[in-house]
Amino acid sequence: MIQSARRTAPMLIQNRSDTTADTRRLHIAFAVALSFALLLWMLKLTEYLGGFDFSRFGIYPRRADGLAGILCAPFIHSSVSHLFANTAPIIVTGTMLLYGYPRAAKVLLPVVYLGGGVAVWLFAREAYHIGASGLAFGMLFFVSTIGVIRWERRTIALSLVVFFLYGGMIWGVIPGAHDVSFESHLSGALIGIVLAFLLRNRDPEPPGKQYSWEHDETETDDYDWPDRL
Repeated sequence: MIQSARRTAPMLIQNRSDTTADTRRLHIAFAVALSFALLLWMLKLTEYLGGFDFSRFGIYPRRADGLAGILCAPFIHSSVSHLFANTAPIIVTGTMLLYGYPRAAKVLLPVVYLGGGVAVWLFAREAYHIGASGLAFGMLFFVSTIGVIRWERRTIALSLVVFFLYGGMIWGVIPGAHDVSFESHLSGALIGIVLAFLLRNRDPEPPGKQYSWEHDETETDDYDWPDRL
């Protein structure tokens, strides 16, 4: 007589240490993105209370005194509403980038920061270009593009989050209002797309979740079934 195997509902097998480490990475990513946003607000508050005008430190294309703006422009905003519009995208896309692609972020962020500024200095309209929206567009297009390229569970989830929240930002890469630097948006977006292809394998996919039935299947395969009942 053969004793029939007792079937039970599949159970998710999780490694507590892996789950804790993953949660910690998410918290750190959020803290870093939030800290950068708070720094932007501190600078704006300093400008407002001190009666300063930091816009002259922005990027002015093809002028020698506008080169300093490549470093300074992302920290300068024309108004509170301008900074407010950039705050949430910086926090959300920054968190998704640092959490999902920490190794790629070490390359992406400086390239978008410096490369985007250089592109604006070379090709943009003659005016002061300021704001962190170029960084936001670079991160948005990187996370969205790499999700399509890799087509893995986590990359798809991260790309869907940023796309559903800020997918409407894509229209910012085309000329619109005269006082909006679409050149910063476009340069950040293009760099984000290119680096998504170049850095697509830099961060390996995390190990997937395992269920109890996957282990039971191995044990069943090794069972020595008799020839006849």
